[in-house]
Amino acid sequence: MCGIAGTYRWPDGKVVTDRLTDTLAHRGPDGAGRYSHAAGDGEVHLGHRRLAIVDLSETGAQPMVSDGLVLTYNGELYNAPELRAELTAAGVRFRGTSDTEVLLEAWRRWGTDCLPRLRGMFAFGIFDERTGELVLARDQLGIKPLFLLRRGEGVVFASELKALSAATGGKLEVDHAALVASLLYYWVPDSRCAFREAEKLPPGSWLRCRPDGRTERGRFWHLRDVAAEGRERALAGDLPDVAAVVEESTRRHLLADVPVATFLSGGLDSSYLTALAARDRPGISAYTIGFRAEDAKFEAMPDDLRYARQVAARFGVDLHEIEIAPNVLDLLPEMTYHLDEPIGDPAAINTYLICSAAREAGVKVMLSGMGADELFAGYRKHLANLIALRYQRVPRPLRRGLSAAVDRLPVASARRGYRSVRFAKRFLSFADLPEETAFRRSYTMYDQEELLGLVDPDLAGTVDDVLTEHADVYADNDLDDFVNRMCLGDARMFLPGLNLAYTDRSSMAASTEVRVPYVDVEVVRAAFAVPGNRKIVGRQGKAVLKEAATSVLPREIVYRPKGLFSAPLRAWMSRDLAPLVREVVNDGVLVNSGLLRRDALARMVAEDAAGQRDFSKHLWHVLTLEYWYRDATSGTGRSARPAA
Repeated sequence: MCGIAGTYRWPDGKVVTDRLTDTLAHRGPDGAGRYSHAAGDGEVHLGHRRLAIVDLSETGAQPMVSDGLVLTYNGELYNAPELRAELTAAGVRFRGTSDTEVLLEAWRRWGTDCLPRLRGMFAFGIFDERTGELVLARDQLGIKPLFLLRRGEGVVFASELKALSAATGGKLEVDHAALVASLLYYWVPDSRCAFREAEKLPPGSWLRCRPDGRTERGRFWHLRDVAAEGRERALAGDLPDVAAVVEESTRRHLLADVPVATFLSGGLDSSYLTALAARDRPGISAYTIGFRAEDAKFEAMPDDLRYARQVAARFGVDLHEIEIAPNVLDLLPEMTYHLDEPIGDPAAINTYLICSAAREAGVKVMLSGMGADELFAGYRKHLANLIALRYQRVPRPLRRGLSAAVDRLPVASARRGYRSVRFAKRFLSFADLPEETAFRRSYTMYDQEELLGLVDPDLAGTVDDVLTEHADVYADNDLDDFVNRMCLGDARMFLPGLNLAYTDRSSMAASTEVRVPYVDVEVVRAAFAVPGNRKIVGRQGKAVLKEAATSVLPREIVYRPKGLFSAPLRAWMSRDLAPLVREVVNDGVLVNSGLLRRDALARMVAEDAAGQRDFSKHLWHVLTLEYWYRDATSGTGRSARPAA
């Protein structure tokens, strides 16, 4: 795992590439490299920051130069041993044992045709000295980021958006449409970018830059097609062995020349991976989080630590527990900086603290259970949307009466929150809506009218565009399975836009690599070959994954209530963060600039404080957006890590 950067036919390319690479130092503290060469009537400059995981020697250093090809690469290839054997049989002689060299030689032999053969996570730039062409590529599922900026015939690229901002002197213009999208989702979709000129290379795609100024794009993998193939497999009765696929993926993800540990929340996904990993690595370390007792009680949070300890004891895992207390809120400005774009999920702080603790203990690589909920229908929203279909058959007068009764209930008192009431209000906010609208409303922050009432009236058209984009992505398939339609929507939007994005940025801020065995091309293929009625059975989500895990885990862990990898936001908002919220609402940059309406925010604060509605998540995101917007509009293009 590393940081990559470069310029192609860009003014002052060497200086800019040096600045890009220096900004990414946290992604690769083990080494740095630069490369320069002519490209047509301009130059190419490639930079690299190395986090050494496989082949710790200099033969794995980058940018890697070999017989006219030059590679700067961020990622891990879990099928590198098989590709190496195939290339060796074809006469290739390798100097070292890195997967970087395997990728370079695979490109030499197959070009872009090698891309669908790669199993792992990656983003890279490869330059051909003979043709003067630079190709950028990103992995199938968008695990690894790649940002780029094009001006005229020039291109600049980097692993993080903050590097592009620093390299352009902080002169990038904020894209207000991306900010509207972030308000809706509390993250920026992978199809959009927070700065107007910048863009993200789409997952499963490549971009070729030619010395004559022409560019060419290609797509080598698409989730929509994989889901369609899975549907055909299911219709033919070719159901996958989910246990075998997950076990094989986990084993591959342990490939490293440095210690590997796991996240262990005590939930199904991380417990299953930890148990499988402990088979191959006896005594493996795992890291878990806990909260202050009073915060957990106020939030009525499940006791995840109890389950994590049980799994650790059963499988001989060395468990490290980290308490997240309000002083972690001092990290808010720093986390906003590291996340690159406005992301309002406090789980990013959890990830950063866990990775920091692991790094201090000498661990560079961690396995995460990320992706299982999206692919196997494990979120409450998936079950809730199925229940909503049945709820819509209840006579309308009864539905109206129930909605009115629940609306009058408080979501919190002065001493504790009522999770069941929050869930009921959330459910009733979308249960009567059409399918796509209900699915969107079940996990986003506002309905259309609320969003229109929150933002500058001039952005009304942008609100329509953002909602239309969700509808278009959700409808872009031929699946006749409601559950798998939801899973596909999540895998295309929620997974890369939020979970993979914050995991990459938070972990790399701590110079740690996080691997995601569930977000693996073979696991994804298997997941979409499982019919929806085997993913949700009765009131059980992830039923097929739970069935697979019972061969390894005790039923108490497999069928426990769903845990939360989040934070006690209501407790924080009502106590520690209340003064900051008031400051941002009354005199923040967002309200003073007119982007957000002060009266709408003040109403949210008042209703939340009264315990009538739960706006803690909304207000947390407003804080993250405020900090991000201050930095983005300061014009400093800062590249230094801010003080916590």
